[in-house]
Amino acid sequence: MSKIVLATGNPGKVKELSHLLGQYNIEIVPQSDFNVIDAEETGTTFVENAIIKARHAAKITGLPAIADDSGLEVDYLNGAPGIYSSRYAGAGCNDNDNNEKLLSALAGVERKLRTARFQCVLVYMRHADDPTPIICQGTWEGEIDIARHGEQGFGYDPIFWLEQQNMSSAQLPRDLKNQLSHRGKALAKLVQHFS
Repeated sequence: MSKIVLATGNPGKVKELSHLLGQYNIEIVPQSDFNVIDAEETGTTFVENAIIKARHAAKITGLPAIADDSGLEVDYLNGAPGIYSSRYAGAGCNDNDNNEKLLSALAGVERKLRTARFQCVLVYMRHADDPTPIICQGTWEGEIDIARHGEQGFGYDPIFWLEQQNMSSAQLPRDLKNQLSHRGKALAKLVQHFS
C-alpha cells in the first residue's frame, strides 16, 4: 500500500479522501500525524493555495502529497466567500459561524438569486519540487437554503440545497455525496492518474 500525505488536518476531508482512495490501495495520512502545521494560504485562487499546501506537506514529510483547496461561491455575493470559505466569519471561526454569516448575508434574498457552487481543486505532487503537479478540478451546483437541514458532512453542507435531490448536502447518503460532490468529481479525475 502506498502512502500519501494529505495536506490538511480537517477530519472531514481526511475521512472523505480515505474512503475514496482506500479502494486503490492508497493510504491517506493527514499531515497532522507528522506534526506539520498548516501552510499559509497566500494565493489568490484555489489552484495557487492547493499547490502551496501540497508543496509544504511534501517538503516536510518527504512523501507524495495531495492538497485540496475548496470553497463555496455564491453568485449573489459575487463569488464570496470563495477562497475564504473556511474563515468567512473571521479568524478562529467554526462551521456554525460561517453558516450564520452566510445566512445573514442572504437574508431576504429570493430563492432564485441564491445560486451557488462548491469548487474543489486537488493537487498531487510526487515530491516538493515536482515541476508538473497533477491538478484536478470539480464543481457542484446548488443553492443556499434559508435554513439548515441534516447532520452529516461539514462546512456549508447543511445549507447547500440540491434541487434535484430535494435535500441538502448534509442529508445525502455518503456514497451518493461522493458521486455528486465537487471533491468526488475532482478525485475521480485524480484517481485516473493512479490506475
